[in-house]
Amino acid sequence: MTQRLMPTSLKARLCPRRARSALGRGRNGRWIPAPRLEDVSNSPLAGINRLDGVAVILMVVLCAAWGLQQVAIKVTNEGISPLLQGGFRSIGAAGLLWLWARSRGIRLFVHDGSLTAGLSVGLLFAAEFCLIYWGLSYTTASRSVLLLYTAPFVVALGAHLFLPGESLGWRQTVGLLCAFAGVAAAFSEGITAADSRLLIGDVMILGAALLWGATTVLIKASRLATLPAARTLFYQLAVSALALPLASALRGEPGLFAPTPLVLACLAYQTIGVAFVSYLVWFWLITRYPASRLSAFSFLTPLFGILAGGLLLGEPVTVTLLLALVLVAAGIWLVNRPANGSSPAEPNGTARGHSATSPVQGGRG
Repeated sequence: MTQRLMPTSLKARLCPRRARSALGRGRNGRWIPAPRLEDVSNSPLAGINRLDGVAVILMVVLCAAWGLQQVAIKVTNEGISPLLQGGFRSIGAAGLLWLWARSRGIRLFVHDGSLTAGLSVGLLFAAEFCLIYWGLSYTTASRSVLLLYTAPFVVALGAHLFLPGESLGWRQTVGLLCAFAGVAAAFSEGITAADSRLLIGDVMILGAALLWGATTVLIKASRLATLPAARTLFYQLAVSALALPLASALRGEPGLFAPTPLVLACLAYQTIGVAFVSYLVWFWLITRYPASRLSAFSFLTPLFGILAGGLLLGEPVTVTLLLALVLVAAGIWLVNRPANGSSPAEPNGTARGHSATSPVQGGRG
């Protein structure tokens, strides 16, 4: 049964909050409600099936920002202990997200049966970033971004095993094989490296990728799949804001020991630029474009990460690492590539069976 929409003048008196979302009259004289960012989990994409220039430019900028995050963590590790740094990032981003949600009238605290799943993904998120920040004390930023972006393959495989209707096609299978070959190439270099710490960091980052993938599968399989993306992200930031400083204290980290302007600037970049602004831009994009096509750009993130590590930190970019990059990037593209006649968007902005990247977390720092 179709619900008739009232003109704004009457709607403003009877339900003023909904009246503010009206765009204008359609052809039949009825008022058309505007899509809201907080309704990303419930709004269809209105038939948009391709990306325009704005979407392409924004996705390239986002991938560059997410790739640069690894360099920012390495620099910040020089003045702030890894786990405490991750805690500061989550505390700041959670506070900014709460202020933004409050300004938009979005309720982040709702009794809707999602608490158990929310706490679970929050703990997985905290464990993942514990391994990322700690692992970057051992391995390079270039290698870490490459290994971390094996997470889409974990999602594709996990969805195939645990989510009804999420099967692996031939493209996804070939993509998984490419990724496996890329990871094997990267690990072969770590095993033969003179510094054994490199391999320790690689294993930790790969563990973080597994946790990122598990987080995404849990979101897809639980009540969280129907929530606004901002609430799901807030669960992750809020839980990690508590867990990471506690883990830092239990590990006996020195804490804030050399807060130079560069260190603080890199921390601000992670907190404001990546964990807050970049995710809001991602939310905006997935309300207007197919998430499966947007996610296909994620292969650029390892490329930007390796370039940033080599140019800004002077990290070695070897032939083996470049080979691993090509294999992993090709695998990401294949896993996320929409099929011909791509299916309409599913809740939370995903196209079922096509997008292996989380709609809530378009990329990871």
